[in-house]
Amino acid sequence: MSRIGRLPVAIPADVTVVVAENNKVTVKGPKGTLERELPSEMEIKAEGAEVVVTRPNDLKRMKSLHGLTRTLINNMVIGVSKGYEKVLEVNGVGYRAAKSGNKLTLNLGYSHPVEMIDPEGLEVVVEGQNKIIVKGIDKEKVGQYAAEIRDKRRPEPYKGKGIKYADEVIRRKVGKTGKK
Repeated sequence: MSRIGRLPVAIPADVTVVVAENNKVTVKGPKGTLERELPSEMEIKAEGAEVVVTRPNDLKRMKSLHGLTRTLINNMVIGVSKGYEKVLEVNGVGYRAAKSGNKLTLNLGYSHPVEMIDPEGLEVVVEGQNKIIVKGIDKEKVGQYAAEIRDKRRPEPYKGKGIKYADEVIRRKVGKTGKK
């Protein structure tokens, strides 16, 4: 049995979960509403203050979908109740981030500033000139947008310049040594 799949998803008091036909799950909470169509083979039951996911048989595909389905529902419940956020840091001389309206402007040592427009449903906050916080209720969108920002200038291993996640550790390399 899937260890993660068989765990029930606890629903907080201020969150409602509705399972429609074709396993279309709608989760409403204080921060907003999320909808997602989950694999139709899984059986999803909202009973009382928890959601239980069961699988029809023990085929490899069903086993892999079991834990995934449960985790997706759990992420939706956490998203509408607490929300998600990713923190990025901009490191490097002259590298900075600025925000105006829904446009994020990054100066990353290129000949031009890089401009990014916030996707719908996400909020980007810039603290100081080198801290970017991406907030939202959809874990997948928050992670994806944070990864796109990081991709504009990935951290390099010699000086550690670039955009990195706050909890990311950059493995440093030793630079060139002089000739003796």
